[in-house]
Amino acid sequence: MNDLDKLRAALREQPDQPFAAPDLGRIITEGRRIRRRRRIATGAGAAAAVAAVVGIVFGAVALRTPAEPAKVPVAAPPAPTTSGPLASDGARPTTAPPPSSATDQPPTSAIQPYGDVIHTGIKTASGELVFYATKIDDNAALTDVHFGIMAAVQTNGGYRSLYASNEIRGADRSFGFHATAGGMESGGTWVPVYGYFSGPAVKIVSTVHGKPVLAKTASWSVDPNVVVFWFDQREVPDPAVLTPLVAYGKDGTRLTK
Repeated sequence: MNDLDKLRAALREQPDQPFAAPDLGRIITEGRRIRRRRRIATGAGAAAAVAAVVGIVFGAVALRTPAEPAKVPVAAPPAPTTSGPLASDGARPTTAPPPSSATDQPPTSAIQPYGDVIHTGIKTASGELVFYATKIDDNAALTDVHFGIMAAVQTNGGYRSLYASNEIRGADRSFGFHATAGGMESGGTWVPVYGYFSGPAVKIVSTVHGKPVLAKTASWSVDPNVVVFWFDQREVPDPAVLTPLVAYGKDGTRLTK
């Protein structure tokens, strides 16, 4: 007989004392207690897990919520400045010139003509529209500028100034176009687009929307080499619509590029 046969024989032997009958009531009661303890333990574990998850979530939210941004002070708008000098005689204070060859504000009072008055033949409600030169004596700000062109209305009592324009870059009589301005209303009177050319020009033309337009011209009595020009309001309502201006000499030679 081997060990396996001995084990089988021992398992088949009856015990010296028989086992008592099982107490079913006690077994059921103990089983209920065990199940109840398991449910409590499971519920506590779930609650702890939920608390841990909530803590993680709130912690993440707290980490992700940005702090209130710092308030950035708003810069104050720059103080307004006036355009460049128009003329002397106290008509306007001189300030730093704008990036343009023409001023954009009318003078506050009439200025005496420098040379002959140029008559345009344009009639307004208060008189004829005229142009004339005005002296500029500002050696500090405009060392090479000594005159500007005034648009005015000739009335029975004299001249009512509307708009003044002068060179603010370089010399006032350097070759080429200068101080192109106008194309707006001033004091209830329309000021046409105008300016002057320094050079022996007899004809000044431009192109508006593909159509050539001819300017009216008149030489300045003080220096005939300075030619004042202006355009018809219906053809040139604004300087922005002009293509580059072109000047021609007596023999039809083009003076500008």
